[in-house]
Amino acid sequence: MKHLLVALFSTLLVVASSAHAARREGDVIVRNVTLIDVETATSIDDQAVVIKGSDIAAVGPDAAIARDWRANRTVDGNARYLIPGLWDMHVHFGGGPDLIEENEALLPLYVAHGITTIRDASGDLPGQVLAWRADLAAGRKFGPRLLTSGAKIEGVAPLWKGTIEVGSKADVDTALARLQSRDKVDFIKITDSTLKPELFLYAITKAKALGLRTSGHIPMALTVGQAVDAGISSIEHLDYAYKAGAKDEAAIAADFAAGRIDRIEANRRIDASFDVATAMRAYRHFADAGVFVTPTLNGSRIINWLDSENHADDPYLAYIGPRLRETYNWRVERAAKADAAEIAERHAHFDRIAAILPMLSEAGVMIIAGTDAGFLNSFNYPGVGLHDEIALFVDRGLTPAQALASATRAGPAWFGMLDRYGGIRPGMAADLVLLDRNPLEDIAATRAIHAVVLRGRVFDRAALDKMLSDTRAQVAEWNLQSSAP
Repeated sequence: MKHLLVALFSTLLVVASSAHAARREGDVIVRNVTLIDVETATSIDDQAVVIKGSDIAAVGPDAAIARDWRANRTVDGNARYLIPGLWDMHVHFGGGPDLIEENEALLPLYVAHGITTIRDASGDLPGQVLAWRADLAAGRKFGPRLLTSGAKIEGVAPLWKGTIEVGSKADVDTALARLQSRDKVDFIKITDSTLKPELFLYAITKAKALGLRTSGHIPMALTVGQAVDAGISSIEHLDYAYKAGAKDEAAIAADFAAGRIDRIEANRRIDASFDVATAMRAYRHFADAGVFVTPTLNGSRIINWLDSENHADDPYLAYIGPRLRETYNWRVERAAKADAAEIAERHAHFDRIAAILPMLSEAGVMIIAGTDAGFLNSFNYPGVGLHDEIALFVDRGLTPAQALASATRAGPAWFGMLDRYGGIRPGMAADLVLLDRNPLEDIAATRAIHAVVLRGRVFDRAALDKMLSDTRAQVAEWNLQSSAP
């Protein structure tokens, strides 16, 4: 009997050892979390996620994952809420070559606020940003995944720097060839300060034929529908979508093109002829054409309320370099020149524009969260600005689930990357944010970040706080240098 028991015990050890050996290997297991399925706006309790390399290897009930997998690192979610990484789909870097270091210092701020991907919508440092994109992708530099338009396409002698100036169709062809073949940009940005309307439409049409997504500012001399029909992929800033709701939009565009009215009069007429039924028809056309809208609503709010909010005590000024802060002055100075009537009109105009946000959603338009944060755009802070943006979305009529989708799924959808981003499933990128509270109940929960996973690497709260403190210390040093005699 003794020999039988020994043999039986040995057999059990072998079986147990084999079962243990059969467990699959991951690098990180995030256990005991509530998964937020942004697509269906639902939550799934008691889950675990296995990360291997930069990918999600498995997702399932916590007990099953614990039985079948092991890893070098286990993160206890303690029933917290796991969402896909956040995307800021409209940022800027610029201010000239002297500000490269201060711009680069902004990159960790995005990660510290749960933002794992950013879309650069062009500034005046396009070559530098393209280099950062490569360095970030290769792990030579720390920060979020960076997608960029490179230099934007503009007309001759434009308002904005860092552009490719075009004055003919041949120029447009050359610009697109450079951006696609040499710079290998992720999309095309087209703006309207001096670009001829016919070249704007030509650039959109030609880019679409080349398989390139386009984003831009639509010239006042065109209707928004003309840009949509030409194939624009996303409309940046809510003002342009608002314009499509004017019953007299075609006449306003024609009068502006002929020089019979200026921009101030054109905007007055747009306000006077805005019509909900007209707007809804236009927005349904956006949706049918697959055109997305990036409202950049909080940036507009900040600018329109500079008369009463001077931001002198904003804590996030501590993370912005002194020369970048100086670029804020031009908007502050412009705002200071407004009289009481102009200020009141600014406030009213913002409210009118913000009111179309739920209309766009009702029409089926995909709304993209993007901040417009960066140089020139006063007090619109990289990182935290995205949380301000989606909070404003809810304040102006979207649900928390819709606002969350705008910051997690809309970006991947626009780029055609929903197979890799915007969800938590095996085979998707391990870009995740662990929250203390449920963002489907309160969008402010996106600010309550416990940990961030970027390309499979876990950054706990202490690591995120160190990113912030390191940036703050660097800015403090720059402040001392700038104030030295």
